[in-house]
Amino acid sequence: MTTLVFGHKSPDTDSTGSPIIWAWYLNDVKGIPAAPALLGEPNTEALFMLDRWKLDKPQIIEGVAADASVVIVDTNNPAELPADINAADIRGIIDHHKLVGGLETKGPIDIRIEPLACTATIMYKMIGKDMAQMPTDIKGAMLTCILSDTLEFRSPTTTQEDKAIAHALAEDLGIVIADYAAEMFAAKSDVSAFSDAELLRMDSKEYGVGDTKFRVSVLETTAPATVLDRKASLMNTMTTVAAEDGVDQVLLFVVDILNEEATLLVPNDLVKTLAEKSFGATVSGDAVVLPGIMSRKKQIIPNLKV
Repeated sequence: MTTLVFGHKSPDTDSTGSPIIWAWYLNDVKGIPAAPALLGEPNTEALFMLDRWKLDKPQIIEGVAADASVVIVDTNNPAELPADINAADIRGIIDHHKLVGGLETKGPIDIRIEPLACTATIMYKMIGKDMAQMPTDIKGAMLTCILSDTLEFRSPTTTQEDKAIAHALAEDLGIVIADYAAEMFAAKSDVSAFSDAELLRMDSKEYGVGDTKFRVSVLETTAPATVLDRKASLMNTMTTVAAEDGVDQVLLFVVDILNEEATLLVPNDLVKTLAEKSFGATVSGDAVVLPGIMSRKKQIIPNLKV
């Protein structure tokens, strides 16, 4: 039986690259048949990674068969996984998010959750001396994942381990980090081909505050104006996306990577109150700039109040 390795829905670079990394490790080092998979189309930066390192795009799946062998990476949240995930045979979890609960396994499994910026950083540590066998394309994916999740070390989630491993990989690959990260972020910033609804779902997670359900969307970019120019239509589309996804409100944070700040769109009084209570912001229009806000995991989600 082939073990499927996948991350969360709305796959970003880490949830695209880490399944590829771990499937390689299971196949080539452990001798366990494995294949990477995605729970949706990857974002533009992840597509850049696949093209840059000549990697095949993993198969896209919507569900898993009963008793299918799976390894879950970059999440442990059932809400971000197929609805039938607990019918599968979960063999492992590798993640860097808080433990949510709700997953059920058929027996004891290996779980590795560490407070690092990127799942790929954890995998580097787990693979250890076998990194010497890793081909260039997989190492390239690993470096891309770490630079993406750390925003080239700007994110407050960044640890010294993330930095050290990224620099080791870059040296091995002959990559200049600043130049390569600029290429990555340019690819991430090109969202012209996406509809408003696709942008709102592209990098988003559902999160509840009391009885209020949010879809918390983050768009990381070096060209925030290209997104903010669509502010009016994005705010109109929030109502549709919220209704279709069964949440009360979509929150959109446009993260300016270079200026290290986020702009939150403010379509109504609910979001205005949330911005004031959560971030101490003074809101006077339909958007508010939040200096220093870069990380959904560390700075946005934990502070949300209504």
